[in-house]
Amino acid sequence: MFLQGKASDWDISHNIYCLLDGHYTDNTLFKVIAKFLRESKISKTLTARTVVYESHVRRFWSSVKYEEIEKMICSTVRKKDENGQDIDIEIKFNVGDLRRVLELGDSDDDSTIIPERLCKGLWCRIGFTGHLNGKYLKTMFSTPYKFLIHCVVHALSHRKGAYDETSEYIMNIITCLVLNRAYNESQVIFNYMVDNVSKVYPDDDR
Repeated sequence: MFLQGKASDWDISHNIYCLLDGHYTDNTLFKVIAKFLRESKISKTLTARTVVYESHVRRFWSSVKYEEIEKMICSTVRKKDENGQDIDIEIKFNVGDLRRVLELGDSDDDSTIIPERLCKGLWCRIGFTGHLNGKYLKTMFSTPYKFLIHCVVHALSHRKGAYDETSEYIMNIITCLVLNRAYNESQVIFNYMVDNVSKVYPDDDR
């Protein structure tokens, strides 16, 4: 996504889109992996170039709440109306809305838990040089797969910083992509958004 109006505390490496077009990758070591990602079910999530204003993001998280009964995340953003006046726009969405917008092609029946042996077995096959019970660092993989991990971490990770380290759910996403297994990415992303709501208002029952 394009980030507009970035302040000094804004992390420009967090949740960014990936340049996977052949124009950028065909003459590189990443040609095959880039083509794989372009044709994958997370292609839109990785490559969509949506303009995102920092003010909208900050406004969203400053007023966000989670409706437990409806299982909806609710918030507001501020925009100008046709007369140039500021108005608040209510936003409500659930995991199904997120799935539809990101076009992830998963379902509620898909698992969010992948057997550890599958992940570790795949890591060995794609050139991992570290300890299997240690941290999964991007630099410990072969170059093409290092690029794959780089793209998924920067586009989908919920946390800022530590971009060289691969978290468990990022491992699961990559494992299921490479092995062509079903995985409920939509639910995982939604769950981390809900978790962020509790961090914004840890003592608030809203």
